[in-house]
Amino acid sequence: MLNRFLFADEAGCFTFTKGQNVSRCFILCSVTMEECSVATSLLDLRRKLVWQGADLGEHFHATTDKQVVRDAVYETILGHPFQIQATIMEKSKAQAHVKTSKPTFYKFGWYYHFKHGTKDQFTTDHKALVTAASLGVRKERAAFKEAVDDVMRQTMRAKEWKTDFLPCGSDPCLQVADYCAWAIQRKWESGGHDLRSYSLIEDRITYEYDLWAAGSTHYY
Repeated sequence: MLNRFLFADEAGCFTFTKGQNVSRCFILCSVTMEECSVATSLLDLRRKLVWQGADLGEHFHATTDKQVVRDAVYETILGHPFQIQATIMEKSKAQAHVKTSKPTFYKFGWYYHFKHGTKDQFTTDHKALVTAASLGVRKERAAFKEAVDDVMRQTMRAKEWKTDFLPCGSDPCLQVADYCAWAIQRKWESGGHDLRSYSLIEDRITYEYDLWAAGSTHYY
């Protein structure tokens, strides 16, 4: 029987230049839980908000949701137990070999995230399902999936595990990861000034690590 679930999403873009609407950081975020009842609560919330006439997209997505919707989502998900792990990658510090391709950069971050960020979340007694939000075009998605599978083979401590890749709208638990990633992104992109959503989830964070904090060289 499955007894550990991890849902993963990311915040930021793969653009390695400075510019308007270009993120400073690429953030990998996972949420771990022992059961997935939060998914039912989010579906119930959506039905409630539809009935109230709220302005909604196809699924909960923190970047585009109205603040009133965000408030309701955070209130709902925080009624359930889960823990959060985040790895922050300041893109301008990435050396050339790390960013030769999107999947290479993605895999580099996930390797250190799973090796260190989630090491306390899984034991040899666990049977785990790891679900990541899919991204990129079809060819890229295959490369991203292979990257995560390879990282899992190197780092996963659970007795048994499987991986799955889904669009964020396909599983409400991925939307939990999206909301947590967005809150952490707002903190880092604002230089610690926008903590409105971060403060709501801060006590759930078990790992938040700036991967290149010790680096001083910026490559753009």
